[in-house]
Amino acid sequence: MKILSKLSITSQILVALVLACVSGYFLQDSPEVADAYIKPFGTIFLNLLKFIVVPLVMLSIIGGIVSMKDVSKVGKIGMNALAYFMATTVFAVALGLIVATCIQDIFPVIDIKAEGIQQDVVSLTLMDQLVGFFPTNIINPILTNNMMQVIVIAVLFGIAIVHVGEKAEPAKQVLLSFNEVVAKILGYIMLVSPIGVFCMLTPVVATNGPQVLGSYAVLIGADYFCFLLHAILVYATLVYFLGRMNPIRFFKGMSPAMLFAFSSDSSVATLPYTMECTRKLGVKKDLGDFVLPLGATINMDGVAIYLGVTSVFIAHCCGMDLTMNQYIAIAISSTIASIGTPGIPGGSLALMAMVFASAGIPVEGVAIAAGIDRLVDMARTTMSITGDASCAVVLQRFLKD
Repeated sequence: MKILSKLSITSQILVALVLACVSGYFLQDSPEVADAYIKPFGTIFLNLLKFIVVPLVMLSIIGGIVSMKDVSKVGKIGMNALAYFMATTVFAVALGLIVATCIQDIFPVIDIKAEGIQQDVVSLTLMDQLVGFFPTNIINPILTNNMMQVIVIAVLFGIAIVHVGEKAEPAKQVLLSFNEVVAKILGYIMLVSPIGVFCMLTPVVATNGPQVLGSYAVLIGADYFCFLLHAILVYATLVYFLGRMNPIRFFKGMSPAMLFAFSSDSSVATLPYTMECTRKLGVKKDLGDFVLPLGATINMDGVAIYLGVTSVFIAHCCGMDLTMNQYIAIAISSTIASIGTPGIPGGSLALMAMVFASAGIPVEGVAIAAGIDRLVDMARTTMSITGDASCAVVLQRFLKD
């Protein structure tokens, strides 16, 4: 136990994944045992995760919008950076959804046993879906976990606080304080996440057998393929045509930061390396000092791709055929979730539950994705810091002009 306690949360989750696969394999002849005595503890963990999702999403989005007040002071640079980050994030989630949909036939079908989780969105028209984004009151979306309406409420409150200005400072400080409290509670929940993942995944392996193990390789492969494709189609193209820089020079110059990001799993921790690499590529210090920290906070293209691919993967595993309305819900919620991803271990899992809920995908699928989160997170972080650097290179060229 002392050895396990010294491991990071992500490493403990990997250990839990291995133990769940082993335990589930030996319980294949009696899966009812896993369902009766192991799964309930996984359900408790999942309930805690669902409980924290709404306040986490609402307060994170409000906090993010409020913090962007400083961005307005830098005028054109700040708005261009925000537009760049938003555009690449939208492309990232679209790429993840398209690629995952094209290869979904190779995804397995797994019995996750998620009764009562899916939302009835299939019968809604596009206009019905649009109208449904806007709540009639502030309480009902919170009680019913209607994530799209929660997001709308958070955005409206965030914008209003910024516009009211100094008079809204008390409200701002209260909300930011509650945001810290919610983040701390999520930290407590994530301390038991290895146990939760073990208890949720063991019954799945016991019921479905070794095919679950193969599903991990498929999901990881799909994620890494999308990461590589995004780097070529988006970053290399934008750096070449807008930044007027050879993509080979760009990627070679960024390689030290990319390698550190791959090993550290933290955009913020990689920030000094990113700044140093971009300066060597010709980005001025004052521009890099603004754009790169902003990108490390709100530019999460890797997360957007991951959420898109994983949503389609889990939906197919559950035997669901996603409708266009559900794709739209995934695209919108994944874009917003990637911008508001908490900078703490396990934050992406909570937001993944939000994305799943917005499209009516069983939230229990988080247990499947949690097992490989660490392996994918390395590439996600690398993608994000590379996108930050590409933005700095492109804006540097426009500033010269």
